[in-house]
Amino acid sequence: MINLWNVSFDIIGFLIGLLAWGTIGYIAYRIYTKQSEKPRLWKIVVVIIVGLFSFSINWTMFDTVLEISILPLGVWILYVGLKGKEGRWQTYRRFAWLGFWANFIFLATALFSMPIYNAIYPDTKASTYISSVKNASIVTIHPSAIEMVLNKETVVNQLDEFERSRILNEVWYEETYINADSNKRNERFPYLLIDAKPKWGSGTHSTIYIEEDGKGILISTKDKQYYFRANSSVLKGGDQSE
Repeated sequence: MINLWNVSFDIIGFLIGLLAWGTIGYIAYRIYTKQSEKPRLWKIVVVIIVGLFSFSINWTMFDTVLEISILPLGVWILYVGLKGKEGRWQTYRRFAWLGFWANFIFLATALFSMPIYNAIYPDTKASTYISSVKNASIVTIHPSAIEMVLNKETVVNQLDEFERSRILNEVWYEETYINADSNKRNERFPYLLIDAKPKWGSGTHSTIYIEEDGKGILISTKDKQYYFRANSSVLKGGDQSE
């Protein structure tokens, strides 16, 4: 049996999606009850899905790409396919247009969900990306790293204390690759944190690097990178017990 508490999925997106489809279903039901000719339900579903197809433009808002439908391609396809059959277009016309306008229902619910998601899963909190380290560990990814292990207790105690900070990419690059001796070059983030669980329901997937002093973590998602610092190191010597 799958333990849902260990599965990372976007609960906000899931619930908002249910709301959107529920709204579409309710409107379709109202249309259905008002029509004298009752088409089969599976045909209504197909018409709505085809009606969803549209020519869209992308609009970026708060680092999220949103699609805005412009031309009702699906409606045109259905019109061409049904206009030659007596009464068919009139029967399915409102369902076809419902499919097109459903794009704007999805857009509205997406906009509605964004502030809710950001309030529950803020990207300014390290705990959004690291909620549980019960099965977590670290692996070295650079020869400059010394043998260390993850201090899980320190991580848990500091989750709310990690502060988002600037990573100073240019300074780090100069110190690491320009001014440093190539034979003694150190990697700033030589450790990789594995098997850490994000906050339940966030749906986040990230790669987490730990700084050489153990006080900084670099969280890399598909879109952005976040750097956090804590007061105490989350690492301890490899010869010590966990």
